[in-house]
Amino acid sequence: MLRFPVFCLLLVLAACGSAPPDTVEQRPRAAEPAPDPRPAIVAFGDSLSAGYGLDPGQSYPDFLQRALDARGIAFRVVNAGVSGDTTSGGLARIDTVLSHKPVLVILELGGNDGLRGIPIAETRGNFQKMIERLQAGGARVLLAGITLPPNYGSEYIGAFEEMYRDLAKQYGVPLIPFLLEGVALESGMMQRDGIHPTADGNRKVAETVLRYLEPMLPRS
Repeated sequence: MLRFPVFCLLLVLAACGSAPPDTVEQRPRAAEPAPDPRPAIVAFGDSLSAGYGLDPGQSYPDFLQRALDARGIAFRVVNAGVSGDTTSGGLARIDTVLSHKPVLVILELGGNDGLRGIPIAETRGNFQKMIERLQAGGARVLLAGITLPPNYGSEYIGAFEEMYRDLAKQYGVPLIPFLLEGVALESGMMQRDGIHPTADGNRKVAETVLRYLEPMLPRS
């Protein structure tokens, strides 16, 4: 006989413990960060740009940003690295890169094409389209060259490396002959996979990139 009154009492107590809808605390929304007004430099590449295998803040674009800040060079570095990307993937997302309205693009792609044995003519064609789109969009291009493991054969590797030199000459763009210069064969500079730099390696990569990049930057 007590079940119904007890049930009703529980409903009343539950109702008393709930705040009316019009008394719920309204929390202010967090302020959105102000947009960075500095001109953009886009690091457009694959896992070598993305910082594969490392903690956030340890990619070469992160170290490049710190180096620019330390020198008082007012540009923001946008990391547009996508691990595993090929030149065809890069071409497919060129509009995203251009949406940043970059004054300069560090174009670091092609390594995955080479590792997959994609015909060099196909890779070259993708590069040509990307460079033309970037230049038409008002960006200066810094081309970052890469090489392949020796088991790919001297003929293929030679043609692969020559592709970067030919593109730089054809489009009048500066070329970093080997992005991993001073890193690839140095102890402590590469991860265990032998392909991707460590944090210390990326710090060195940023130094290499800055050496070619700084003369290209517009001065106010």
